[in-house]
Amino acid sequence: MHAPLSSPLAAKAGFGWLGIVRIGLVQAAIGALVMLTTAVLNRLMVVEFSLAAAIPAGLVAWHYGVQLGRPLWGHGSDQGAARVPWIIGGVTVLAAGALLATQATLMMGTQFPLALALAVFAYALVGVGVGAGGTSALALLASGVAPERRAAAAAVTWIMMVGGIVASAITVGKLIIPFSPARLLEVAGGLAVAAIGVTVLATFRLERQAGRFRETAADAPPPDFRAALAEIWHEAAARRFTVFIFVSMIAFSMQDLILEPFAGLIFGMAPGESTATVGQFHQGGILIGMIVAGVGGSAFSAARAGGLRPWVVGGCLASGLGLGLLGLAAVNGPPWPLEANLLVLGFGNGVFAVAAIGSMMGLAGAGATTREGVRMGVWGAAQAIAFGLGGLLGAVGLDAARAVLGDDGAAFQWVFAAEAAAFVLAALLAVKATGAAAIRASAGLGEREQFA
Repeated sequence: MHAPLSSPLAAKAGFGWLGIVRIGLVQAAIGALVMLTTAVLNRLMVVEFSLAAAIPAGLVAWHYGVQLGRPLWGHGSDQGAARVPWIIGGVTVLAAGALLATQATLMMGTQFPLALALAVFAYALVGVGVGAGGTSALALLASGVAPERRAAAAAVTWIMMVGGIVASAITVGKLIIPFSPARLLEVAGGLAVAAIGVTVLATFRLERQAGRFRETAADAPPPDFRAALAEIWHEAAARRFTVFIFVSMIAFSMQDLILEPFAGLIFGMAPGESTATVGQFHQGGILIGMIVAGVGGSAFSAARAGGLRPWVVGGCLASGLGLGLLGLAAVNGPPWPLEANLLVLGFGNGVFAVAAIGSMMGLAGAGATTREGVRMGVWGAAQAIAFGLGGLLGAVGLDAARAVLGDDGAAFQWVFAAEAAAFVLAALLAVKATGAAAIRASAGLGEREQFA
C-alpha cells in the first residue's frame, strides 16, 4: 500500500547516489566553463597580449562581485515551480559569457577599448550564470538529500567540480596546440556546447526525485524577497552562519595567489616545479580531506548531537596549523619538509570545505518560511565576495609586508600568520554557527533568540 503524498515517508523520499552524482555533473560543467575564463584567458591576457596582470584579476573579481545577486536568483528559483530551468538557464548564460570573454580576449591586441568593454559584459554574464545555476543546483541538492548523506553529497559534488576543472584544463590545453585564435574559438565553442549538453542530460527528470526534509518550509508559500532576507537576518543561526562563511572563505582563499610565489622565492623552485609541487601536494591533500570528511561525516555525524560541527571546527584548526607551519617554513626555508606541510594544509582545507557545505545544506532547509534557494543565495554571495576579497588581501598583504619588512621570509610569515588567525576565528565562529543545535534553532525547533 502506497503512502499518501503528505505522509512523512513520502516527504523523505529523496536523491539516491545517482541523483547526487547527476548534480555533481552540473557542478563539473560549471567548473569547466569557469576554468576557461579564469585560467586560459588569464594567461593569454598576461603572456600573449602583455597586459597588466591587474586586468584579468579585475575581471575575475568583477565576476565575483556580480554574484552578490545570488540571493535574488535563489529566491527566484524558490518562487517557481521548478529549479531545473534555473540550472539549465544559468549554465547557458555562463557558456555565452565564456564565449564572449574568449572573443573579447582575442580582440585585445588590436581593439583594446572595445575588447575591454566586451570583456566586462562577458564576465558579468559569467557571474550571473555561475550564481543562478550554481545556487539553484545546491538548493535542489539541499532539498533532496537526507541529513545522513549531506557530508558525502558535498564531497561528491565538490570533487566532481574540481574534476571538471582539471579535465577541461587538460583537454583544452591539448586541443589548442598549436595555438591560433580560430582554434581557441572552436575549442571554446565545443566546451560550451558540451557543458550545456551535460547539464540538460544530468537534470532530465531529476527534480521528480527530490524529497522534502522540512515539510513546513516546503508547503508554506515562500515570502517575498525582502521578507525572506529579514527572516534570515533575524535568525541567530542563519546570521552566525553567514558571518562564519565570510570569515572562513577569506581565510581559505588568501593563500591561493601566494603559495606558488612562496615556493619560488623561499624554496628556489622553478615555475614548473612550483606548479607541480603545489598542485600535487596541496590539491592532493584537499582531495584526501574531502574524501575523509565525506565518508566520516556521513558515517559518524548524523546520529550525533553536534552534527558536522566537529568536522568543520577540526578542518579550520587543521588549516590554521598548516598555515602556522608554513610561517615557520618561511623563515627556515630548505630543508623544511614543504611537501608534507602542503599536504597537511590541503587536508585541513578539504575537511573544512566538505563539512561547511554539508552544514550549509542542513541549514538551508531549516527556515520557518524561507526555502533553500534564497538561503543558499545569501551564503553563496558571502562566499563569492570572500573569495574575491581573500585573494586580493593575500596578494596585497604580501606586497605590503615585503615593502615594509624588506625580507621575503618575514613577509610570508606575517601573511601566513594572519591567515592562520582567520581560520582560528572561523573555528570559534563555527562552534555556534554549525551543528544540530543551530539547525533546530533555525527551524524553530529550539529556542529562538529575540533581537531589538
